[in-house]
Amino acid sequence: MKILVLGGDGYLGWPTALHLSALGHHVTVVDNLVRREYDAEMGVDSLVPIAPLEERVARWDDVSRRRIDVRIGNLTDAAFTYAVVAECAPDAIVHFGEQRSAPYSMIDREHAVYTQVNNVVGTLNLMYAIAEINPDIHLVKLGTMGEYGYPDIDIEEGFIEITHKGRTDVLPYPKQPGSFYHLSKVHDSANIMFACRVWGLRSTDLNQGIVYGQSTPESDLDPVLATRFDYDGVFGTVLNRFCVQAVMGHPLTVYGAGGQTRGMLNIRDTLACVTLALETPAAPGEFRVFNQFTESFSVREMAQMVKRVSSKPVQIAEGLHNPRVEHEEHYFHAANTKLLDLGLEPHLLTDEVIAGMLELVERHKDRVDVDAIAPTVQWRASASTLKTANASSDASFLVV
Repeated sequence: MKILVLGGDGYLGWPTALHLSALGHHVTVVDNLVRREYDAEMGVDSLVPIAPLEERVARWDDVSRRRIDVRIGNLTDAAFTYAVVAECAPDAIVHFGEQRSAPYSMIDREHAVYTQVNNVVGTLNLMYAIAEINPDIHLVKLGTMGEYGYPDIDIEEGFIEITHKGRTDVLPYPKQPGSFYHLSKVHDSANIMFACRVWGLRSTDLNQGIVYGQSTPESDLDPVLATRFDYDGVFGTVLNRFCVQAVMGHPLTVYGAGGQTRGMLNIRDTLACVTLALETPAAPGEFRVFNQFTESFSVREMAQMVKRVSSKPVQIAEGLHNPRVEHEEHYFHAANTKLLDLGLEPHLLTDEVIAGMLELVERHKDRVDVDAIAPTVQWRASASTLKTANASSDASFLVV
């Protein structure tokens, strides 16, 4: 297939592009390189050094003898989006091209507006380009399990059968997103579902859990092909943070009660899920939803796992102030059978996997900035704090 990978310079987009290219598909990476600018803005960096995109692509050509094309531009630019879709004539589009950090979206008004405009408008432009150029293109869009929130009932895959006053219907599962980023993904889902129903587009929405790991068969071929490992308070994920803290002799920071439970999956399973979705595309007019995770753990459980595996003494700091507004102990039981039915064979979070992550951190520990780990964004900012932050021309985030 000819496949566009939007956001193909990012944490998941880059290894996805490599994986699809290795399978023999003709891959074009589309990116505006803004993820690298976020690091400069926040004063942080990936634990693992990341080569420039042009160097990555050239090295992949050398290693694999397969070519990945590149287009640099912004999806919020409708002319650019239309041109890319028309010129590349893809059979499928894998859409990672959005601002993906909940804390970043909660910094202040400016960052909330940026996140929603970037994500929602970019996806709208893409939908229109597909509809007007080739409605048969299969759109595989990365969603998030965070769209659902944490209801006190089982979470289904996208839709739920409801009986109300004697009548029954299958309706979109209610959404309770926890940040302006998660809200943007809910808007995306609703917009794409509408376009499938009205325009006959075909789309798969991958509601993904938290991804861990940095090693894939393709990225392991050469250090230049490595993908990101984020651990900071804005873009880092919880398991990455715990591994970095364990190696650096810092207590593992469990915010609140630690009962926040998350769906998790290995980065290799992300690649497998995207591939399965591409190989078995949605039908014309179909909007289907796959819950893309393989296991679920509480934050407290993950801290205990890292402590058990670490070769160094590890302390767990529990009950710390939680910067987010969320239930800290809650019911979580989500369906995730559709990808398994398509043949997904999960890589589970074993002691060996955690040991590998700890070893990776150990190799790059000279690049760790411990000060970057602490949360710098408050969901509960007061009105006066928000006013002060938005009035200041150089305010980039709210400090706890």
